[in-house]
Amino acid sequence: MGDPKRDGDEFLDDIEALEAEAEAAEAEEDSGGAGRAAPGESQESELDALRAERDDLKDRFMRALADAENARKRADKDRREAERYGVTRLARDLLPVYDNLQRAIAASREEGETASEALMEGVELTLKELLNVFHRHSIEAVSPQVGDTFDPNLHEAMFEAPVPNTTAGEIIQVSQDGFLLHDRLLRPAQVGVSSNSGS
Repeated sequence: MGDPKRDGDEFLDDIEALEAEAEAAEAEEDSGGAGRAAPGESQESELDALRAERDDLKDRFMRALADAENARKRADKDRREAERYGVTRLARDLLPVYDNLQRAIAASREEGETASEALMEGVELTLKELLNVFHRHSIEAVSPQVGDTFDPNLHEAMFEAPVPNTTAGEIIQVSQDGFLLHDRLLRPAQVGVSSNSGS
């Protein structure tokens, strides 16, 4: 297959040569060659056909160029998304590890002195390291507190209950922390919400 640029130049040279021939034929016709009108008309129609073909090819080229640019932009966006959110499945799989470590710490506090301090220190250090790994990969905990306002974008209401001295939509219990990966919700925080209309 020939060089497209060279082929395009030759195509344009053909058009210029035909235009020159048509001008020469018109000049000859004006100088008295009235009997030769047919060849000039033939060249003119051929020239028109070449111009139409040139315009069609230019239009196709511009469309192909636009399609290629759009494909490049889509691929770039997909690559950026993969870099940001490619760890989503791994992150979701690690969340139960966090939950279990939190439960172990909570259970040891309930048992008081009977739990081994060395074991609990190890569990707390493991949890701290896990949170550091989360932080390095832009995984942040959503840890609402009792008394915060329920946010359906970050929280999942597990139950509603009328609790004295609370207002409707106020968090009354936190069952499980939620997590964000950058700006995407990996898991909503599970909470209980007050159904009171007033105190």
